[in-house]
Amino acid sequence: MNLLSKPGARSFPGAVRMAAVVVVVAIVLAGASMLPESNPLHVSAFVVSLAGKYLAYAMLALSVDLVWGFAGILTLGHAAFFALGGYAMGMYLMREIGARGVYGNPNLPDFMIFLSWKSLPWYWWGTDHFAWAMLLVLVIPAALAGVFGWLAFRSRVSGVYLSIITQALTYALMLGFFQNGLGFGGNNGLTDFKDILGADLHTPTTRAVLLVVTGVMLALALLISRFVVGGRFGNLLVAVRDAESRTRFLGYRPDQVKLLVWVFSAMIAAVGGALYVTQVGIINPGEFAPANSIESVIWVAVGGRGTLAGAVLGAVLVNLGKTLFTAWLPEFWLYGLGLLFLVTTLFLPNGLMGLWRPMKKAAPEEVTPEVSDTQGDEA
Repeated sequence: MNLLSKPGARSFPGAVRMAAVVVVVAIVLAGASMLPESNPLHVSAFVVSLAGKYLAYAMLALSVDLVWGFAGILTLGHAAFFALGGYAMGMYLMREIGARGVYGNPNLPDFMIFLSWKSLPWYWWGTDHFAWAMLLVLVIPAALAGVFGWLAFRSRVSGVYLSIITQALTYALMLGFFQNGLGFGGNNGLTDFKDILGADLHTPTTRAVLLVVTGVMLALALLISRFVVGGRFGNLLVAVRDAESRTRFLGYRPDQVKLLVWVFSAMIAAVGGALYVTQVGIINPGEFAPANSIESVIWVAVGGRGTLAGAVLGAVLVNLGKTLFTAWLPEFWLYGLGLLFLVTTLFLPNGLMGLWRPMKKAAPEEVTPEVSDTQGDEA
């Protein structure tokens, strides 16, 4: 437990470097997309949107890394918060369409008119204002995470049982959002967005700006996460992860520590989901699918859990591989993903960032192998 007596001892310089790289790459790609198509350095709008999607996924991976890598909570349902953030942004984008929809109704989205809705549901009120919609992006996922986390951690649910419950949560939300009566477009979800803050979503300039904004938000999330886990609270997270019972005996409240990082991670995932929707132009219940949450765990494992930068690296590389693999051999992608996870588990337990640590001769405080609660008690 000497970690608790050394606040600030754990440092994550890789997170700062990764934040800088993310911003620089986003700016370079955005600038290249503005060049004439005849220029050899020109980057297509497809590549810009793809890069933006990868960075949004990286925010989901970062949120998973915070709870799994540092608190030892293996979540299989964090895609729920990602999707909720996406739906909050989608609601605003649908209201932005206004009278330009198929039915020309400035007050109701087209899908509601098609389903014979007579008035806007109360939970859609105010979503035509960007500030209110952005508040919903943060508040709704945080509220759900707070209620779920309070019930689960207060009851000391942990391990595989907690993983199953998180998976059940996102699956239940997926089934709920599939219902037309819920008011979120049912199976089709929300789509056909036209602009954001008055800017046409389909112009190269808007796409470039959105990519830079996504890169900046990811970098900001990295830096804030580094601040959170790099000090005394981060040491407490690791103590809870490695020896929860002993930490409780020292007078700390593991349930409160877990709840704080759980809610914080849900907000990061939600922001990523909101930015994701602006890149891809659609949000539907499929984003709640448990498979998406499981994939995010694989991204973190490949990059290196408990490293912050590794989560971003894993998300970008695995999704880049998915894009290429599904273009060449789409029917074998799931087998490839499973093989990747097995190889990482067997030969790279610390992920790709684990290959970098020996070269840096990292200090013992920077290497945080997982130790079970039982092992901690036996020690």
